[in-house]
Amino acid sequence: MRVLLCPDKFAGTLPAQEVAAAVADGWREVTDGDELLIRPLADGGPGFVAVLAEALGGRRIAVSTVDPLGRPAAGEFLLTPDGSTAYLESAQACGLHLLTVEERDPKATTSYGLGLLIAAAVESGARTVVIGLGGSATNDAGAGMLTALGATPLDETGLALPYGGAALAAAVALDGTPRLRGVRLVAATDVDNPLLGLHGASNVYGPQKGASRADVLLLDAALERFAGVLERDLPGCPAQLGLQPGGGAAGGLGAAVLALGGHCESGIGLVTGAIGLDAALDECDLVITGEGSFDHQSLRGKVVAGVAGAARDRGVPCVVVAGRVSTGRRESASAGVTDAYSLVEHFGGEERGGVEAAMGRPAQGLRELGARLARQWSR
Repeated sequence: MRVLLCPDKFAGTLPAQEVAAAVADGWREVTDGDELLIRPLADGGPGFVAVLAEALGGRRIAVSTVDPLGRPAAGEFLLTPDGSTAYLESAQACGLHLLTVEERDPKATTSYGLGLLIAAAVESGARTVVIGLGGSATNDAGAGMLTALGATPLDETGLALPYGGAALAAAVALDGTPRLRGVRLVAATDVDNPLLGLHGASNVYGPQKGASRADVLLLDAALERFAGVLERDLPGCPAQLGLQPGGGAAGGLGAAVLALGGHCESGIGLVTGAIGLDAALDECDLVITGEGSFDHQSLRGKVVAGVAGAARDRGVPCVVVAGRVSTGRRESASAGVTDAYSLVEHFGGEERGGVEAAMGRPAQGLRELGARLARQWSR
């Protein structure tokens, strides 16, 4: 039997490579007669660079940057073997995982660190810079990023604005020109939300970053004002920036990339192409994918949805392993998911400490689920 293991990361616990390895270890405890194809995945969020580095080769170049509160942080970008393309991920500088729950405040967090990563990639000589968007703690529509690149938002007195999304309510102009040396920018994201409105960055993703309802309204209005400034002051900016699909990705970083003349591409599509996932799907008898939380957002363009849909099109069963499962069976089946297994339930459910065990012993749980799946599926 040929089994394809292609999970995403389990956010907050294990990277995709370790998720796949744990399930594979459990499977091999039951039988060593099956062929296991391991293809870790990412959709633009944390793990994007690591997955691509494994698939493409090239050099991973370390960069000193800052986190969403301006503290020193370690980042990197991947430079392809021919030096033409650099890949980086916004989460290394803007990631929600870099903050404690108490520190989350999208009114104040900044994407400045991402601008430092982009600047380093530009100086490497790459002609295209691909930015994985996802898992951000920011809601500043890339204002901090633009500042690091040389275009600073100003208030009506001509002073530079403080960092954070709330300050953009006072934005009236940009000072300076982004130093990109003609580099083409690509936003790798599977989020199609616009920057503004009911389905925009502030309303949909602001609350998970620490925004109250009052904060959401303030931030949406501030981003609307800033979008007008970008449309007027950046020559490559599309009209109606606030309504462009993908503009709401990563707290509006998608909109900043669009404003700089870049475009959005599917993060999962980019990764699956790089690792040859289609060929692996054509040859397998079973697909096992997964992520930390398998919920309604999983079926809107994330890794699991892309993998399950491709497996369904080929008539191949697809099993999901996740830390937590909250989608209905019918909803999952319509997306191509044959079955789904939860670490929380595996460890006894919420009432019996399943959440704590799933967070504290994910590798053990995945090995045990891998063995269980082998007993059910291996011929």
